[in-house]
Amino acid sequence: MSTIAENSFKTSPLETREFRNALGAFSTGVTIVTALGPQGEKMGMTVNSFSSVSLDPALILWSIDRGASCFSEFIASSHYAVHILSAEQTALSNLFASRENDQFTGLVCDKGIADLPLLPDYSACFQCAAEHQYAGGDHVILVGRVLAFCDRGAAPLLYYRGGYASL
Repeated sequence: MSTIAENSFKTSPLETREFRNALGAFSTGVTIVTALGPQGEKMGMTVNSFSSVSLDPALILWSIDRGASCFSEFIASSHYAVHILSAEQTALSNLFASRENDQFTGLVCDKGIADLPLLPDYSACFQCAAEHQYAGGDHVILVGRVLAFCDRGAAPLLYYRGGYASL
């Protein structure tokens, strides 16, 4: 008698593309993380590896690919803001996912804690102080202590199986 595991589960070696496709079965929210670079320049990137960690103290996490063009700048940041995007913000997500030099052109940002650039629109935003960093394979996991947050209650932008979705 054969089992399901013998017939359909992948074990070793893991095929990167197949593994990534399987992970895509879990829909995630889409965020943009912003911070200031070493010369005070605004920087940001689209991230879908966001999660809550703790209510007391208030902690969140996100991860950054070691190959990201702004990797060292984000790793060195003492503060960052995580913006949960609303369902209407696909274009903004795409802009911050690109390698454009200045994704902030045309955006009027507010200044948050430690002069963090805060996007003008979002569903929710968390302003954080960097708390911990952990090695995570080809990524680094960043844990932030939430210093302030805002929830506007908009429906979220979702990412599912390689594309955008909404509720």
